[in-house]
Amino acid sequence: MAKISKKDAKSRIEQLSNELREHNHNYYVNNSPTISDFEYDLMMQELSELERRFPEFLLPDSPTQVVGSDIVKSDVSSPKSFKQAKHKYPMLSLGNTYNMEEIYAFDQRISSALDSDYSYSCELKFDGTAICLTYKNGELVQALTRGDGQIGDDVIQNVLTIPSIPKHLKGDDFPVEFEIRGEIFMPYSAFDQLNSERAEIGEPLFANPRNAAAGSLKLLDSEEVRSRKLDAVFYHLLGENLPYTTHYEQLEAVKSWGLPVSEHSQICHSIDQVESYLVKWDSARKELPYATDGVVIKLNQIEPRESLGYTSKSPRWATAYKFKAERALTKILSVDYQIGRTGVITPVANLEPVLLSGTVVKRATLHNEDQMNILDIHEGDSVYIEKGGEIIPKIIEVELSQRVPNAQKVTFPTLCPDCETPLVKEEDDARYFCPNSDGCYSQIKERFVHFASRKAMNILAGDSTFEQLIKKLNVKQLSDLYHLTKEQLLTLDSWKDRSAERFLKSIEESKDREFYRVLYSLGIRQIGESTAKLLTSHFKTIDAIAAASLEELVEIDEIGDIVAQSIIDYFSNDKNIKLITALKEIGLQFEEKNSAEKVLSEALLGKNIVISGNFSKPREEMKKLIVLHGGKSLSSISSKTDYLLSGTKSGPEKLRKAEQLGIEIITETQFFEMIK
Repeated sequence: MAKISKKDAKSRIEQLSNELREHNHNYYVNNSPTISDFEYDLMMQELSELERRFPEFLLPDSPTQVVGSDIVKSDVSSPKSFKQAKHKYPMLSLGNTYNMEEIYAFDQRISSALDSDYSYSCELKFDGTAICLTYKNGELVQALTRGDGQIGDDVIQNVLTIPSIPKHLKGDDFPVEFEIRGEIFMPYSAFDQLNSERAEIGEPLFANPRNAAAGSLKLLDSEEVRSRKLDAVFYHLLGENLPYTTHYEQLEAVKSWGLPVSEHSQICHSIDQVESYLVKWDSARKELPYATDGVVIKLNQIEPRESLGYTSKSPRWATAYKFKAERALTKILSVDYQIGRTGVITPVANLEPVLLSGTVVKRATLHNEDQMNILDIHEGDSVYIEKGGEIIPKIIEVELSQRVPNAQKVTFPTLCPDCETPLVKEEDDARYFCPNSDGCYSQIKERFVHFASRKAMNILAGDSTFEQLIKKLNVKQLSDLYHLTKEQLLTLDSWKDRSAERFLKSIEESKDREFYRVLYSLGIRQIGESTAKLLTSHFKTIDAIAAASLEELVEIDEIGDIVAQSIIDYFSNDKNIKLITALKEIGLQFEEKNSAEKVLSEALLGKNIVISGNFSKPREEMKKLIVLHGGKSLSSISSKTDYLLSGTKSGPEKLRKAEQLGIEIITETQFFEMIK
C-alpha cells in the first residue's frame, strides 16, 4: 500500500467503513447486493490494512470488527414479525482469501501453534443464508438467522417447511440439547422456476439463488416459503461435553440423526491435498445443481481449536478460499434503453448468449452514461462479462484487440426512446430520466406493473395484460383499473370468462391491502416497502403524511433529506392528490386499520420524545410505547423536542444538546410513571 498521510487515512477509513456498512445492509437485509464478493473483499482488505497502520482510527463498530446483520427490525404496525433471540454461542463469520499463498500461510500458523499431527476438513461453501438450529430431546425448538452474530431472528415456522430439515431426529444417541449450524439454499431448478413465475406476473427477478433463499427465509407467510422449494446443508455442531474428537466424526453423527450434510466433504492430511481439493472443485462445482462460491477449510481436530482461539469476527482455526469470479468473452449485439416507472433510463447490452456460472447470459446492464463512457463501448465490441459472487452479470472491460475497424461509439440518447421527450439529468445524479410521466407509455405501463405487484396490491396481471389495457381500453390512471368490466376484459386477446373473473376478483381483494402496501404501490420515488412501513406506522393516515413538513419527515429514523423531499414533491402535485382522492373513493386503505384500538392512552399526546441509551426493554419497544400513549418518537433533538428519555450509557452529545436547549431529561422510571 502506498504512503498516505494520517489525515487522508482517517478520511479513507471513514469512507470505506460507510460504504461497507451500506453493502452489508444490501447483502444481509435487502438480499440485493450491488457489488461482487471480490469487490467487497478488496474494500475490506484495504480497510483492514489502513486500520493496522493507523490503529488510532480503529473503532469497535468498524466493519472489520463486527459481523454484518440480517435482523429484520420489528414493525409496530405489523401483526406478524419475527421474534429475536440471543445466540448461545456467537455466530461468527470466516476470514477468506482468493490466493493459495494465503492458504499456505494459514497452514503455517496452524503448524507453528500445534505440536501434534493434524488434518483438515475441506467442505464446499454453499452460497445461501446461514441458519442455526437448536434441538432439545431430539425435537427442533428454535431456528435463528445469523443476525448480528449475537442476536438473530427466529424463523422456525419457515424452517419447518423445508423438507430436508427434520422436526424430530432419528435414533437415540444425540445429545439432550445441541446447536447445529448450516446453510439454507435454493437449488438452481427452484430458482429458475421462481424467477419464471415472477416474470409472468411482472415482479422483479431475483439476481441469484443466494438472494432468493435469504429473501424467502424472511417471508412472513410460511406457505409461501414452502412453495420456494428451499434446501439445507449442515456443517458445524455445538454443545456441552460432546463426545467427538474430530469434525469428521461430528458430521457422521449429524448425518445419522437425519440432518443433511454435504457428500463432497473430504479429510485432507496435508496442505498439498487441500490444494488438490481446491483445484478440483474450482472446475467441478459448475456441474452441481446448486450455487457454491468457495471452499471452507477447518482444522479437523476439535481440542486444539480452543488454543488457537478467535478474532473479534472469526475463528483462527478455519478459513475460506473463495473461487475467483468467473468471466466470459462475448459480443455486444445491440444496446437497449429501459425506461422505469420513475422515468429513469437504464442502458442494457444485448449479448451473444454465453454460459456463465451455471446460467446462460444474454443481457448485462451498463448502468448509466458515465459507465458506458468509462468502458468506451463501441458497436459490435467483444466484451468480458463477470458474475462475481453470482451477482447480476456486468461488463467489466472491452477486448480492444477484437474491435471492428471504424466501429462507431455507442452514444447515450438525448431523447426518450419511447416518447421522444428531451431527457433530463438532475444535479449529483449520474442517471438521465424522461420527465414526461403522464405521456410516456413505458412509464405508464411500469407504474401499473409496480402497482399490481405482489408486494403492492397483488393484482393478477403483468406486462402483457397492462400493454393491452393501456393500448386497447385506454387505461391511463391507476384508479381506472377499478372501473373495468368483464365485458371490456373479454375484448382483449386470449381473455376468457375465467381469466376475466380472476382478474376482477384480485382487483376487489386489493381493496383490503394494508395501508403501507397501498402507499408503496403509488410508486413514489425513493419509497420502498420498508420506508412505506415506517411512514404509515408513524403518521397513521395518508393525510398526515401529505401534510408533514420536511422537518417532521427527517425526524423519522432512516428517512433523510432526499427521501423527505421526494415525499414533499409527490404530495405537492395536484395530479397525485386527485389520484389518491379517487382511490380513497374506490375504497383502498389509506389509514392504519384499528389504529385507534392500538392507542393505550393519551398520556403523551402531542409530546415529541427522543430516546438515548439502554433500557430494560428493547429500544424499539420503548419507541412503540411512546406511540401507543399518544406521543411521537423522534431520532434527533431539536427545539421541538419535549423530552429526552435517557437510559444507561446515553449519548453525551444528545445530553449536552438537551441541556443547551432546556429540554427536560427524564429517566426510564419517570417515563413509566408518566404512562402508567
